Formats: sequence, structure tokens, C-alpha cells
Amino acid sequence: MTAEQILKIALPSKGALEKGAMNLLSACGLTVSRPSERQYFGSIPALPQVKVLFQRAADIFTKVEEGSVDLGITGYDVVSEESQSDDDVIVIWDKLGYGKCEVVLAVPESWVDVSSIEDLAELTLLFKEKGKNLRIATKYNNLTRKWLYEKLIVHFSLVAVQGAMEAAPSMGYADMIADVTSTGTTLRENRLKRIEGGTLLKSQACLIGNKRLLQESEAKLETTKVFLELIEAQMESKKYVSITANVDGKSADEIGDLLMNKSGLSGITGLQGPTIAKVYSGEKNDWYAATIVVKQEMLLPAINHLRKVGGTDITVSSPNYVFGSKSQTYEAFLEKLN
Repeated sequence: MTAEQILKIALPSKGALEKGAMNLLSACGLTVSRPSERQYFGSIPALPQVKVLFQRAADIFTKVEEGSVDLGITGYDVVSEESQSDDDVIVIWDKLGYGKCEVVLAVPESWVDVSSIEDLAELTLLFKEKGKNLRIATKYNNLTRKWLYEKLIVHFSLVAVQGAMEAAPSMGYADMIADVTSTGTTLRENRLKRIEGGTLLKSQACLIGNKRLLQESEAKLETTKVFLELIEAQMESKKYVSITANVDGKSADEIGDLLMNKSGLSGITGLQGPTIAKVYSGEKNDWYAATIVVKQEMLLPAINHLRKVGGTDITVSSPNYVFGSKSQTYEAFLEKLN
């Protein structure tokens, strides 16, 4: 395999995004081997054609954009801040299910008259009348500016801050902040409050790729397909459970008809219907094993339905993967690529 055929993936090197990425890939059968936390390179033994590069989450967008790597997992907030209409970065998967947070506007708790975005708009006009601009500390300059302009708020200035963003208002070099939060605890500890309508972005971990590099290599596309298929199938599997019950009956057809005809709710007879198989116990009997795969929220209704047709010895298991006739994620990715 040539170097041009190797698919390079950047993963976060530390923190919640790093842990989430490692857990996600491990659950998909794509366990990442990283001999030491001090090493910047790793591998995925199940996909030897993949090379892993560990980087700060904030730098992964740049690595993908400049072509140092083909794919990257980072926060959607980073992508929203850094992306430009003319760059080569495409968002392949915007919600990987972990690293959830929000970019919000927060003002001092002492601002009792400011509780909404409308109040903030009025405040900027009061500042203007006094010959000042409202100072907003943030590392999301592009995102904040664009969002406020869309709200027709234009009288403000953005302040670059090194270190703890939340301390900026109390230290006096900003009036308020636009920053990321997950629980709101840090904001409260620094006597800041969110305002109604002041959520700039809801973010979580996402998968991005370099459009140009992926278009140029069939080998990389094929590896990307495997990568996406496994993640999609594993994430889809979380929605379902497999239920098996022993049912006494004269034939498989009879049991199948009972299950289908007595179902009062949709979605309790399986994805396509039940699977019925003869139970061989070494004794003469008329037992059959009926298996249905249903969504998690239909678990108890499905069990009760099996009981109504004589089901017993009911077992429940969770599938590791659920594959469709084709990968919807990969098909959507190809459309973006082309």
C-alpha cells in the first residue's frame, strides 16, 4: 500500500472530545492504538490502511483544511467558527452524539434589566448614545459577529482574551462574553447569566473531511466508506433490541399469523416481521422460537405482545450493529463530495 492510499484521521489529543472519540470508535470495532499519551501518532488495527494523528481539537479543522489529514473529529463549534465558503472542508457527520455544548451570550448577574436578546439590543444603543461600544469577550469572533449582525445588533466590539473567558467582565476588560458552556456551572461561579434567545450555536463532536483529497483517491474513499458504515451501524443499533420467546404452537405459520394479526400497536412485530424457528429439545414438542427486533421504546409493549400469544422464557439482547440495505451516511457524503 502506497502512502497516497493511506487514510489519515485526526483525533482530539485530550479532554472529553478525546475520550468520546476513543469510546465511539472502540464501540464500532475500530479501537485506536496509542502506545503513549505523549505520542502524536496511532493506528487502528482493524483498519491497517488508516493512520491516526492526535491534535488539539481547536487545530483539527486547520489540519483538515490544509490537507495534512483527510478526516478529523472535532467540535462543531470549531468548524462553525473556522469554515469559509471557499475552503475544502465538508462536514460529513455533524452529530456524533457526544461532546455536547452550546455557544452562548452571558452577561453579569448584576444586569437585572438585561434578560433577553431584545434587552441586549437596547443596551447596545444606550452604549452608542454615550459614545461607547458594548465589549464582548470571545474566541468565536466570526460566529459571534455573524450571529449578532443577523439579529441587527451592530454596535459592539469583540475583545480577544487569553485565559479564562468568564473572568473578563469582573476584570473590567469586557462587558460580557460569548463562550461555550455545557452545564452552566462555570458561568454561575463567575456571577454570569445566560440571556433568553442568546444561544449562538448548539454543538457536539462532528466528523469533517477534506473534499479535494477524498475526491482524488478511490482507495481513501473505500476506507472512508468502511469507517462510516461501521459508525452508522453501531449508532443505529442503539435504537433497537432483539427479543426472543419460546411459543407453543402447531406450526411456524400459525405463530407468525398470531403475532401479526394480534398486534394492536405498530412497530411491535419486528423490523420486517417476526422470525420463527423450530425448537429441538430432544423431546416431542411443538415449541418454536419467535424473534423480533423492535425500537427501544417498544420493548415492554413487544414483550406483552409475545406473552399474549403464549410466549415464555423471553430473553432480550442488544445488537452490536444494525446495517441497512446501504449506508445513508455514505450516500449523503458522496452527494456532498460531488
